[in-house]
Amino acid sequence: MSSETPKVGIGIIVVNDKGEILIGKRKNSHAPYYSIPGGHMEIGETFTQCAAREMEEETGIIIRTPEVIAITNNLATFHESGKHYISVALLVTDFTGNAELKEPDKCEGWLWINPKEVPNPQFDASEQSIQCYLNNTFCVND
Repeated sequence: MSSETPKVGIGIIVVNDKGEILIGKRKNSHAPYYSIPGGHMEIGETFTQCAAREMEEETGIIIRTPEVIAITNNLATFHESGKHYISVALLVTDFTGNAELKEPDKCEGWLWINPKEVPNPQFDASEQSIQCYLNNTFCVND
């Protein structure tokens, strides 16, 4: 039996005043998937601290009052890559700044898009989280 345990990821659904969400096309470890912004939790961080840090690092956007809306068990990623993640998705509607490409080694660029029209392929945690947002319900994906 493996002594490894799942890692914890954070995903942030940022919604602008037009109802669009921010999506990026990932490079490196999550290529070629489209995904909401996010990343790995660091030891001692809260979900909201991690979301704020990751948003600023990846996009330059400063977020306020993120709200946890979903927890996903990312088994599609595990079956494909052997990497098992549990992801916590947060929703943000209060933010300042414009999406900038702050980590060009990790993402090709950021797009504001209709959440019902996310390009494929999608990263499974992102896809599950967006579905929870569209259903307007808290989700726990087992």
